[in-house]
Amino acid sequence: MRMRSGTALAGVAALAVAGMALTAAFEPVWAHGPTRQKVRESIEINAPQDKVWAAIRNFQDMSWLPPVTKTTGERGNEIGATRQLTLTGGATVDEELYKYEPDMMSYSYRITKVDVKVLPVTNYSSTLSVSPAPDGKSKLEWAGAFYRGYPNNDPPPELSDEAAKTAVSGLYKTGLEALKKKIESGS
Repeated sequence: MRMRSGTALAGVAALAVAGMALTAAFEPVWAHGPTRQKVRESIEINAPQDKVWAAIRNFQDMSWLPPVTKTTGERGNEIGATRQLTLTGGATVDEELYKYEPDMMSYSYRITKVDVKVLPVTNYSSTLSVSPAPDGKSKLEWAGAFYRGYPNNDPPPELSDEAAKTAVSGLYKTGLEALKKKIESGS
């Protein structure tokens, strides 16, 4: 039996395409690693911007954040300044200032060292900023970006994307509520 060469080639090509499709259908699906997560929380404070900025502008002072029992650091508000937060229970978080814009009432920092059991994140950076709100009030915003605490696929639940977002969001909300209370009460 003899086939025409064009027909034979078309048949081989069709079989090859079908074979590739079948192979692709049964190949394992490779999940990619973690993706950068983002959290943004804000609160309206019944105070002018200058008063809100005065409460947060010192990078060396994070006493307004409830889990922080002590803050030590070097170089004030200079780019590259560092601080170490000591938390209730004794754990520490090391941070570095990488952007400071007093005219914009904003600064950005990154965590350089933290135990993922304390905060289940890696490669964390964050920005605090104050902006105007209606009726002479201010809006204080805390925004962060980070990766989950487990860098590989199939993280344990306590080091998953959801655990990281939940922890950071809870920290931000706690801090913002504490600042609102402190500023509005005048203490």
